[in-house]
Amino acid sequence: MQDHLPANTDSLQPTRIILVGYMGAGKSTLGKALSKATGIPLYDLDTYIENRMRKTIGQIFEEKGEDYFRKIERNMLHEVAEFEHVIISCGGGTPCYSDNMDYLNRQGETIYLKAEPETLFRHLQMARIPRPMLKGMTPEEAQQFIATHLREREHYYLQAKHIHNVTLLDTFEKIAETVSIIREKLNI
Repeated sequence: MQDHLPANTDSLQPTRIILVGYMGAGKSTLGKALSKATGIPLYDLDTYIENRMRKTIGQIFEEKGEDYFRKIERNMLHEVAEFEHVIISCGGGTPCYSDNMDYLNRQGETIYLKAEPETLFRHLQMARIPRPMLKGMTPEEAQQFIATHLREREHYYLQAKHIHNVTLLDTFEKIAETVSIIREKLNI
């Protein structure tokens, strides 16, 4: 299985690449592509939580509330971020609660996938899974919500060790180019 390990496994430091950013920034898309390109396993934190809890994030919010979800999220984050040689795609809110962003910066190489609200909106329109936060909104309302919510959260995202500006990821070529840039930036 040597061919599935990242190139720098000879070092004593584990490789932990942690993707943060607003919903629709491309964390899951780029995480999958980066995992495929490097052989480093990807853990999508939201999917990890859903699998462990056997409920969707929406169900957890609806049944137990946001405070309960954020406690579960923090516990699961601490679990996944202890794994060696991983790529972690965080939920959009993960860095914004508790001491999560400080913890992530201590655990590995954090990358903020920074995108303009228009790009986020376009990505969310292309997504296969609708976002509960935007349910029932007109396109104009959704764009305004994204812009306002991003402003509230960006303070946390900007604490990442690396910032990568994301353009519209609407082709395989653009995704591959972004993965190449991230690999070069992190020397993986």
